[in-house]
Amino acid sequence: MSEKVLFVEIFQPFAQYRNPFTFYYAQTYPLPPKSTIIGMLQNATEDWYGREYGEEWWKLKVSIHGGFESIFWNYQRLIKGEIEIKKENGKIILYNQGLPLYSEGIESQRSPVYQQELFNGHLYIFIKGNENLLNKVKEGLEKPRKILYLGRSEDVVFIKNVREIEPKKRIEIKDDVKLTYPTYLLREIPLINKKYPVYSIPIKVIFENEGKLVKHKAEITKNTERKVEFKTVIYTGYDYSILIEEDTIIYAEVYEDKGKEVIIFESYGWL
Repeated sequence: MSEKVLFVEIFQPFAQYRNPFTFYYAQTYPLPPKSTIIGMLQNATEDWYGREYGEEWWKLKVSIHGGFESIFWNYQRLIKGEIEIKKENGKIILYNQGLPLYSEGIESQRSPVYQQELFNGHLYIFIKGNENLLNKVKEGLEKPRKILYLGRSEDVVFIKNVREIEPKKRIEIKDDVKLTYPTYLLREIPLINKKYPVYSIPIKVIFENEGKLVKHKAEITKNTERKVEFKTVIYTGYDYSILIEEDTIIYAEVYEDKGKEVIIFESYGWL
């Protein structure tokens, strides 16, 4: 099976990549996790839940670079629990926790929470894997049949560039290297400086009914099991040099876009 690398440049005005390990407020990951990106690609190709390509989606390697101009806080009242649809006196009424979702009197409970949100994002995503699947991804992103989003349904994205790309060169890193954009690196990378933020990000999300993979939204019920696989990464942030441990050599590929070089560590930069 032949492989290739697809480069996708994205502009995203607003985003909130929810960190599920935060409770008193909704923290956002600084960059989208792999599972969120795969979900966007499945949506763009209309291969929801991997009906056609199945596990091939999760075999794709993703390297995420870029960042947002600022972070702000948003105060929201979120609905707790599941929404039920009932028909009363010929009218459709939405219920939540035994009470009407919208009502002139008593209504279902909302949970007030602060949300971290990101503003003005420029993302540079590299995707490596199955050539046939990436051809379909490229077509879906170049001519989307719907509005694409990354994260929440309201977090729309604008695809600025989609193209196949090859590394400009392969380099050895023996001491330190300066990165062009913030990125995720696998925590196992042998670094001298240990000051980076660490996140556990989802890299795979599947839905199962009694062990059988869900392949259509209509198959999802209250008993559907959502299985998530996490990977621990460090977030490099801005203006940091990567300092490698002494007597250690790390290999990396250098890609170029609009005169700027993007370094991807072969063993630690692909998720």
